[in-house]
Amino acid sequence: MNQEMAIHKKKVEEAMTFLAKRIAEPPLVILALGTGLGGLADRMGTATTIPYQEIPHFPCSTVTSHAGNLILGRFSNRPVAILQGRFHFYEGYSTRELTLPIRVLSLLGARFLIVANASGGLNPDFSPGTIMIIRDHLNFIGENPLRGPNIDEWGPRFPDLSEPYERALIEKARYCAEKLGITEICTGVYVAIPGPSLETPAETRYLHNCGADAVGMSTVPEVIVAKHAGLKVLGLSVVANVNDPDNLSPILLPDIIAKAQTAAPRLARLIESILLELGHD
Repeated sequence: MNQEMAIHKKKVEEAMTFLAKRIAEPPLVILALGTGLGGLADRMGTATTIPYQEIPHFPCSTVTSHAGNLILGRFSNRPVAILQGRFHFYEGYSTRELTLPIRVLSLLGARFLIVANASGGLNPDFSPGTIMIIRDHLNFIGENPLRGPNIDEWGPRFPDLSEPYERALIEKARYCAEKLGITEICTGVYVAIPGPSLETPAETRYLHNCGADAVGMSTVPEVIVAKHAGLKVLGLSVVANVNDPDNLSPILLPDIIAKAQTAAPRLARLIESILLELGHD
């Protein structure tokens, strides 16, 4: 193990030690919330809220639409750790740094990751406000959080990503959406780009031609680390706008946040229903 990885391992262990003293029960599920979706945490009721800056070595969210709290409690009667606001490569973090919270919570006992984000639609058949269940992804960030020496007790050197998003969880999400009468839902491929600049028309066309249905600047590094740690993953993406490269309008962050917040109540009901379907075995 080189010095850089040894330092990272020490940081993970110190964050674990800090949190282990403050959690009433190990989280079963990590719920990572993205742009405009942090309000879902308000539905938890009684919970312990710890600002990221109080947790040793946790990154801090610098984007105003990301609150920056770890919230521990019960959601749909399941022990959950909510990451209210996430971290991004474009903020200056390495993918190893921005995935440290996923690594820490996985080592504290989490078995599932439900990751939610807001994205730009690339598929012309999509409509703004649609919830896309992620079935696969493309990592165009240009960095992998597992690069460097592997820590064998954390996971295998070459983790299998033939099923990055659990098929059984995708089917649960589809079933729950149908049960709730949520019709604005689909499945698709998500592509992660570095950011923070949004896509040019040529980039929009290229990403769609590569097989992507929606584009964003997060999620994929967290999923890679979660799979390395043996977690089962479900990805949900709120399509905030649909990019037409031949008639591209300005894409503004306030509009993306507003559309994500409009869809947030439907997403919250869906996540609550999915959590009820998760067992402890």
